[in-house]
Amino acid sequence: MSKNKLPTHIAFIMDGNGRWAKKRLMPRSSGHKEGIKTIERLSERALELGIRYMSYFAFSTENWARPKGEVDYLLELLEKRLISLSERLRKNDIQLVISGDCSIFSGRLQGVIKEAVGLSGSGSGGIANLCLNYGSRGEIVRAANSAIERGKKVSEGNFHELLYTAKLPDPDLLIRTGGEKRLSNFMLYQIAYAELHFCDTLWPDFSNEDLDRALKDYVERDRRFGGVK
Repeated sequence: MSKNKLPTHIAFIMDGNGRWAKKRLMPRSSGHKEGIKTIERLSERALELGIRYMSYFAFSTENWARPKGEVDYLLELLEKRLISLSERLRKNDIQLVISGDCSIFSGRLQGVIKEAVGLSGSGSGGIANLCLNYGSRGEIVRAANSAIERGKKVSEGNFHELLYTAKLPDPDLLIRTGGEKRLSNFMLYQIAYAELHFCDTLWPDFSNEDLDRALKDYVERDRRFGGVK
């Protein structure tokens, strides 16, 4: 597989943590904990392949509707693991960035997020974009309101500058694990011409080999961006 044909940016909808745990007669929280390890491993695999940008849909604006105990655990897990995740990424000079509205989180979690981002690498190896309290419709509305407040006329050429992902290229490939085939309000603006790959593998089980299969599928596609060849 030629590296020059690989995507620059892969976005992941990480689905299946709860089902992974249920299959093993474990609490759903165990699946979320295992899912963090998958983020760490795949970020390092992407670096090996020369893929510079990886985005992970970690906590959506809709996830607040989940049982309070599960939400509390997810936020507690972030508090406990974000620093170690950032330090592991930094060893490979992978920068951690956050996309989403973090102002709704507790002051303590906001402090951990700020510290983790500050600890991460320069990004010369790559960027791991963790999407927290993220919803694409809300992101687009926020960007439009920001333009109005600035008195700025937007175009397709500059609208991306107002999005959370302003410093990242649009994803070339979106991968959703867990068997569902929908976008779930994730990067609706950014993935206009991304290739979509759906697989049944639950997120904690998503291996380097699963990633390689998705990449093989990607490089074999004919990307025309609305034109013809």
